[in-house]
Amino acid sequence: MVIPVWFEITAMIVLTIILIADLLLIKLRPHIPSTKESTLWVVFYVALAMLFAVLLGTVGGWSNAGDFITGWALEYSLSIDNLFVFVLIMAQFSVPRRLQQQVLMVGIIIALILRGLFILVGVAVIEHFSPIFYIFGAFLIYTAIKQAMPEGEHDEEVQREAFIVRVLRRRIDISEGYDGSRLRTTVDGTRMWTPMIIVFITIGITDLMFAIDSIPAIFEITTNGFLVFTANIFALMGLRQLYFLLGDLLDRLRYLHYGIAVILGFIGIKLILHALHVNELPFINGGEHVEWVPDINNMVSLGVIIAAMTVATVASLIASAREKKAAALKS
Repeated sequence: MVIPVWFEITAMIVLTIILIADLLLIKLRPHIPSTKESTLWVVFYVALAMLFAVLLGTVGGWSNAGDFITGWALEYSLSIDNLFVFVLIMAQFSVPRRLQQQVLMVGIIIALILRGLFILVGVAVIEHFSPIFYIFGAFLIYTAIKQAMPEGEHDEEVQREAFIVRVLRRRIDISEGYDGSRLRTTVDGTRMWTPMIIVFITIGITDLMFAIDSIPAIFEITTNGFLVFTANIFALMGLRQLYFLLGDLLDRLRYLHYGIAVILGFIGIKLILHALHVNELPFINGGEHVEWVPDINNMVSLGVIIAAMTVATVASLIASAREKKAAALKS
């Protein structure tokens, strides 16, 4: 079924209102959210995604609803990797914990804008150049291999942030301390930028890097721009609360990158199989579709995503508990 235009417009208006309300809530009531509050918000956004899927299935067909759920689960899983980098950024720039909500919300808005642009470009490219799936697939497999290497994990992000700081400090005057959430402050009568400008720029560039990884992945699930964008919106909307909910638990999820690597590798292989299935390259099978290539159902993809994240999380917590127990016995 085709998704009605009125539903797409209504959905985008409602989601925009929710994002604005969330932003205003942070502005009017800056605070450090408790574990209970963060849990309730995460549950709310997950329930909202499920409700959206039901409404989508009712008016636009359950096949589209299934694609949305799979795409949302994929983007939600991959977005957890963002949290590790956000932790590094917050620590590196000593962002006060009471300001971290605002920083995360700005980061999410930047991510939505960048991903929206990537989606528009991606849909246009796919419509006119189907072999792009070969490139997407190869790139995701390469990214999966990098994710599976625990040595120096996120070192590139740290080096990139250090480079950004050096460049900015050479170009503009930046104060030593924060002035609330302000980007500009006055020090000894001189107007200067605060370190918050560096934090926002760093998060923006980091979001760009993650968009390059995640958008090709979801295009394997669906090439419907509306479904791709809404899946990204729902995945990012609860990210801020998830950051505070997980907190120190992130350090204990040592095997999570393996789960993400499995997901990216699986999606990469599936993209290449899809590219072969719709092949138009003259030097492959004479430019004809490769009919014998299996077409993996999106429900299988959803199962792989859930299984990979579950196994990685459980294995991480078990290993962390064993280490804690061993340390207690030694002491």
